Amino acid sequence: MEMEGGESSNIEDRRGESVGGYGGMGGGGFGGMPIPIGTGGGGLFRGGLGLVAVVVMAMIFGVDPLALLGGGGGGTSYVPQSPPPRTGTRPPAGDAEAQFVSRVLRSTEEVWAEQFRRAGKEYRQPRLVLFRDATQTQCGMGQAAMGPFYCPPDQRIYLDLSFFEELASRFRAPGQFPQAYVIAHEVGHHVQTLLGISNRVQQMRQSMSKRDGNALSVRAELQADCFAGVWAHHASKERGGTVVFTDRDVEQALAAAAAIGDDRLQRQSQGRVVPDSFTHGTSEQRQRWFRAGLASGDVNRCDTFRAQQI
Repeated sequence: MEMEGGESSNIEDRRGESVGGYGGMGGGGFGGMPIPIGTGGGGLFRGGLGLVAVVVMAMIFGVDPLALLGGGGGGTSYVPQSPPPRTGTRPPAGDAEAQFVSRVLRSTEEVWAEQFRRAGKEYRQPRLVLFRDATQTQCGMGQAAMGPFYCPPDQRIYLDLSFFEELASRFRAPGQFPQAYVIAHEVGHHVQTLLGISNRVQQMRQSMSKRDGNALSVRAELQADCFAGVWAHHASKERGGTVVFTDRDVEQALAAAAAIGDDRLQRQSQGRVVPDSFTHGTSEQRQRWFRAGLASGDVNRCDTFRAQQI
């Protein structure tokens, strides 16, 4: 994988900061919604930006988000915590890993700004926080063990770069394109948040069982995978973007998607698979929805919430 173009200005580097005690994760839940709002066609971006999965802490690491957030199957309202406003410093010059992350983020900014522009909307850029071990967020204390995640209240993506080492060693998905896929997946959750129907999603979850709440979480995560594919499609140098990737790069990204499928992670950790507890989707599902976005570049193909087969 090769990248051209500049770097994003939306990187906060907190890796040199110490973190004091700051409480646990706020309450909340995952959700999604199969309803495009508006008239005339019913696409994701038609008649208003309608389809969304909101209040998402996108823990691509495969951890059960409901357990991490303290949410139950019946759904809980999201209660953000509010630490003092803070911003990190710019990464130091010559930091190759930070520069790569910054370039990927810049590419997502360009792609999604254009997608929103075509829909007559304005894209608000997220910030990406680099941290080490733990950091304060408006969703509570973020920890590296969660894997990369997105916090809706502060519209920030949180990333401990050690996850990329884990991706290569534990999950056997080396290379930069899988790393870009991880970032694009988290940006996909930001896109979902900007599409804006969190109150309705939360209302739905309040009347749901844990199993049904998990099922909505799966659809939200698979849509973020599809959105990551949409980014890759439009970021391709062949289509006027700034990213050059090969079939081998795509294979590595698909390997990453498969490695963090719920079925594989459960089989590895507990020796059995419990589909009702899935929160992110199976390996096959994550690969298939990433491919759907990559092949089409069309956000309307990412409607996981109305799909009969996920």
